[in-house]
Amino acid sequence: MKGIKWTELLIFVIGTELVGALSALFAGDFSSFYSGLNQPPLAPPGIVFPIVWTILYALMGISAYLIYDSEDISGERSEALGIYAAQLFVNFMWSIVFFRFEKPEAAAVVIILLAVLVAVMILKFRKISPAAAYLNISYLLWVIFAAYLNIGVVVLN
Repeated sequence: MKGIKWTELLIFVIGTELVGALSALFAGDFSSFYSGLNQPPLAPPGIVFPIVWTILYALMGISAYLIYDSEDISGERSEALGIYAAQLFVNFMWSIVFFRFEKPEAAAVVIILLAVLVAVMILKFRKISPAAAYLNISYLLWVIFAAYLNIGVVVLN
């Protein structure tokens, strides 16, 4: 990577943010469903989620750009970006399954799959760009926490 290609970086960040925004849009008005659920301990107020996700989507976009812009010496860049796309799709689907369809049990399966994909993505990214991998550690931790919340909702409701 010689220098930052700002247009490409913005495409990755804005594109990733759009995926999150579209997921929220397709999930519908989730405040009434969410507020009516019994929550597990440590569940944050609803306002925390859009703030955290906005930050995480930006970090995801930056990390994907770092992979895209890196030299593909080992031939693993395409596979790493494919896993990135797969986890982003699963991420997109979780809100829809949980909130739009009101299926916390199915959403628990989706978010566990998401955690696995994010972990695999981090491992793949680390081979290409350690910085890209490290940018996603907070994402993985948040997804694991979200899985705890999701499973807690299943158990308590």
